[in-house]
Amino acid sequence: MKKTRLLMFLAVLLGSGLRAAEESTPARLPLDELQLFAQVFEQIRSSYVEEIDDKTLLENAIVGLLAELDPHSAFLREESFLELQEQTSGEFGGIGIEVGVENGFIKIISPIDDTPASRAGLEPGDIIIKLNDESVQGMGLDEAIDIMRGEKGTELTITVARENSDGPLDFTLTRDIIKVVSVRNRWLEPGYAYVRVAQFQNNTAVEFTKALSKLKKDQDNELKGLIIDLRNNPGGLLPASVEIADALIEEGVIVSTEGRTPSSNQKFMATPGDELAGLPIVVLINSGSASASEIVAGALQDHRRAVVIGTESFGKGSVQKVLPLDDGRAIKLTTARYFTPSGRSIQAMGIKPDIEVEQVEIRTRKKLPRLREQNLAHHLEQEGSKKKSSDDEASLEVTDNQLYVALNLLKGIDLLTKK
Repeated sequence: MKKTRLLMFLAVLLGSGLRAAEESTPARLPLDELQLFAQVFEQIRSSYVEEIDDKTLLENAIVGLLAELDPHSAFLREESFLELQEQTSGEFGGIGIEVGVENGFIKIISPIDDTPASRAGLEPGDIIIKLNDESVQGMGLDEAIDIMRGEKGTELTITVARENSDGPLDFTLTRDIIKVVSVRNRWLEPGYAYVRVAQFQNNTAVEFTKALSKLKKDQDNELKGLIIDLRNNPGGLLPASVEIADALIEEGVIVSTEGRTPSSNQKFMATPGDELAGLPIVVLINSGSASASEIVAGALQDHRRAVVIGTESFGKGSVQKVLPLDDGRAIKLTTARYFTPSGRSIQAMGIKPDIEVEQVEIRTRKKLPRLREQNLAHHLEQEGSKKKSSDDEASLEVTDNQLYVALNLLKGIDLLTKK
């Protein structure tokens, strides 16, 4: 009976191929490969060490069909589809990392801010080789994500290979409910503000413009320049990245997409108005900046609206569309490549910063005691002066040298552009 059903199924496929061969040249369905598929399918059904039902075999075939296309196309079972929807809404369970597939291993694109993954010290570029002592080589991305998900409070041990490390590194993480705050802002010092965009979700663009409005209305500070931090931002929703770039660009192309279908060929244009009215901007990127964050960095760079500093970005220049199926499942399919306003494709290349600044560990050199005027007894105080803390000045340089360079660059641009 099973064999009869299989033959009927293949007869439909072969019949479709024959009709296609009659109607067009060359045939749309390759008959030799369909016959090969039928042979392999039947061999697995009859000879594999354990019996597998036809439905599972066909589903596995669909998984392989999408997985072999590129690292970002995938078949989403119902649970995975729901998890993807949770991620774009900003709250989901797990350890808080964005991952992809590279050479059969799971690669960390970026840990998400303030999550178990980022607190444990996992880094962009880490290759996951084991999950709870189970090798991930050859494991599907879907399966690996299922293992990393779990109830809040449960533990997961991740073993990673890291460049320039002497050997594998083990990290034990406690799963949590991941609530991603996509936009944060603060003053670095009077006049110079910092906005961190951690991920591009449904409400990110609204939160970004609210942050700018709040900074501009601050009674104690006159905004002179802005740093936008896109480091370790794995991307997210294309519309959110377009809206953020549009908030800072007066006119012209923000990003264009090119694919095989008419709906995949689009140009996203800026609308008049710049939320910062031309104030200087510095954008921070690194190897964990991917997809939507590269769209923003590339648009601001091409329009010469911002200076981009840091290290080369991840290089994900493709667009995925989630196509729901009738039974609650879906496929995530790469449908287009995107291009920056100048026509650059950054697929597998990344955005190159205008000024390259590696993240390094800095130690303050021990100062030798020196006699200065202020050490002399009864020295005169400077009139109207306020004592500065050298510790405060040095702290940013030591804790985040890239941000320190960005701040000094921003101050320099502000000084040079003052009328």
